[in-house]
Amino acid sequence: MGCNSCSTGKDGQPKGCKNNGTCGSDGCNKLTVFDWLSNMSLPNGEKPFDIVEVRFKNSRKEFFRNSGDLTLSIGDIVATQAQSGHDIGMVTLTGELVRVQMKKKKEDPKAEDIPKIYRKATQKDIDIWQKVRDREEEIKKRSREIAIILKLQMKISDVEFQGDGSKATFYYTAEERVDFRQLIKDMAKAFGIRIEMRQIGYRQEAQRLGGIGSCGRELCCSTWLTDFRSVSTSAARYQQLSLNPQKLAGQCGKLKCCLNYELDLYLDALKDFPSQDTKLFTEKGMAFCQKADIFKSKLWFSYKDEPSNWHMLSKEQVVEIINKNKKKEKVASLEEYAVDNIIDDDKVVFENVVGQDSLTRFDRPKRRTNKSNNNNKKRRNNKNKKRRQRNA
Repeated sequence: MGCNSCSTGKDGQPKGCKNNGTCGSDGCNKLTVFDWLSNMSLPNGEKPFDIVEVRFKNSRKEFFRNSGDLTLSIGDIVATQAQSGHDIGMVTLTGELVRVQMKKKKEDPKAEDIPKIYRKATQKDIDIWQKVRDREEEIKKRSREIAIILKLQMKISDVEFQGDGSKATFYYTAEERVDFRQLIKDMAKAFGIRIEMRQIGYRQEAQRLGGIGSCGRELCCSTWLTDFRSVSTSAARYQQLSLNPQKLAGQCGKLKCCLNYELDLYLDALKDFPSQDTKLFTEKGMAFCQKADIFKSKLWFSYKDEPSNWHMLSKEQVVEIINKNKKKEKVASLEEYAVDNIIDDDKVVFENVVGQDSLTRFDRPKRRTNKSNNNNKKRRNNKNKKRRQRNA
């Protein structure tokens, strides 16, 4: 969902508001919540909820109490209470939906330690805010250089300024514990501001930086995903994926979040599906499961003495054999069941009725052009003419 200023510009190129999710309509931000109660009025005698939701730099939301009864709406820039000084943020939600969001995040709306909203931001506040935000990239680059000089095993991934410009929060990732006391002293001396270091995980780092995934789309964590569920290798096993770290890992170096998207569907399908550890007992010998296809409800079994000879059985056939084995009955052989599953190769699976070109059309040898044929004809005529002259 984009804002009005994100329309198409010249030559079909996206125009973009260039505000990185801080435009007035707040429509190009992944943390935006649709206010479906905006057109509804409160019952008589009811007061509006005095807490609003405020967003900071596209990645952090907090709740603030509107103690001054200010008339606030989504998109308003406000000055909020901070540990020291004030911060500048954008109102993203008001009204009863804020109560729902606080309940979802398990926060008490009656708590006394909820910070307050001071005022609507003045033009001076907004100018200072935009000025310090423009410095973030330069300071991030300089802070990385200082960390390299101090030989610290850490990576500074993002910087977030407080709205009044008196404090900056540096987000970093590190494998082990880092002693950055000297780093804080050097950065405070170089930048003239108070420094706060905050360690984040690799998933949070990918969320802040963004990028393009192996699917060709923007990373889910940087566009719409707001919470991180744990991903384990069992999710790949249930979906019968190859346990290749290079294919299963995302840009954060951890397992891809999308491995959980279809996991519930696979778990439901596997409830009544025979286990791959199943052994079938036949008169010909014991058979082991070699492969299973959940979508086609097919399983491939092979005898212990013939591991390279696979027999395809349906899920119902395998269940039938298992039930007979439980009764201590053995079937004659797997071939009797596999005969019914032989695919007729003569049956047309796909027929080209639209007139598409063959995929191997570029593999055909090129024909000689008329120009080359004419040149060859001229050469032959010249040779015949010279022969006649010699004979004469």
